[in-house]
Amino acid sequence: MFFASCPRGLETLLSEDLALAGGRDLQQISGGVHFRADWPVCYRANLHSRIATRILCRVAQAPYAKEEDIYRLALDTAWPEWFVPEQTIRVDVNAVKSPLKSIDFVTLRIKDAVCDRFRREFGRRPSVDTRQPDVRIQGFVSSDACTLYLDTSGAPLYQRGFRQKTVEAPLRENLAAGILRLSGWQPGVALFDPMCGSGTFLVEAAQIALGQAPGARRDFAFQKLRNFDAAAWKTLHATAQATEKPRADARIFGSDISPVAVRAALANLDRAGLLPAVTLRSGDLLDVEAPADQGIMVSNPPYGERVSSDDELAAFYPPLGQALKRRFAGWTCYLISADTRLPKLVRLTPSKKTPLYNGALECRLYEFKMVAGSNRGGKDRANLS
Repeated sequence: MFFASCPRGLETLLSEDLALAGGRDLQQISGGVHFRADWPVCYRANLHSRIATRILCRVAQAPYAKEEDIYRLALDTAWPEWFVPEQTIRVDVNAVKSPLKSIDFVTLRIKDAVCDRFRREFGRRPSVDTRQPDVRIQGFVSSDACTLYLDTSGAPLYQRGFRQKTVEAPLRENLAAGILRLSGWQPGVALFDPMCGSGTFLVEAAQIALGQAPGARRDFAFQKLRNFDAAAWKTLHATAQATEKPRADARIFGSDISPVAVRAALANLDRAGLLPAVTLRSGDLLDVEAPADQGIMVSNPPYGERVSSDDELAAFYPPLGQALKRRFAGWTCYLISADTRLPKLVRLTPSKKTPLYNGALECRLYEFKMVAGSNRGGKDRANLS
């Protein structure tokens, strides 16, 4: 049994990824999906899912009343079947509605139990490495049960393995990928991010357009487990690389008013080998022209977490709405924001609002369908057709 986590709001898209990889008996909960699979399916999901954050393998589960019950569960788990004492470990615990007083103490007891199990069988124990462990053990404690998992991913799956440069408040890659999916964008359709920051939307779209698996250029924790099937993984990885398309223009466009952001985006696209697919330039959204007659715009505009005052927002958003109406007729625009005032301030009526989370920050993905003439006569509004 496995559990894949994801940004809240993207569970249905994650289920689609897992089903495509071969997952069975999918069960969605807030923030993830439980599923059944054999190990090649786990490998495939890690390699290909753009939405998952981590994929965990359940190794033990039992009810508990006190910390000692959790220690006993961890002690009875056959950790030596999964890894050897020479490997390093890290233990993390998440809890929801747990009556236990200290989750840090629970974490310590699970670590003690793992080490005691190895000491009992081998006379030596794994060392702890909190930065780059070979094996990550994840505990989940509910109100009355504890579940122990092995992390098959390692670094979070939104870390594709090539981001070098970041700017303030970047979107995580799997959230950006989810927004692209929710927008209905398909390769060949013009895509534009006029506030591209370090280029997260651009990189994700270019990878999709060129058929690149998001995990093709990174390592995974399952490669360090004792049951790792190297031959199966080699076949999956080679198949993914063989389906990649040649680097070429993909009608993906980006710009940003900040030269620092444009340089960061260029560096990230270059590191990913995706520069030929993207057209990038400096420019202010309030002045930039649409790069095509129609297409999809996606962007993460400034909001309260990224600017110094509400006054700045009040000054920025109305001209933003005017720019969309004047220059982007024929486009469908998607803006993600934690600021619920955005539609009112840009003076546009969204045709759709989708709740999403950027980390712990609750946001909305607003869809605005811009049509020719939407800024003519009477009160400016986006057409809702």
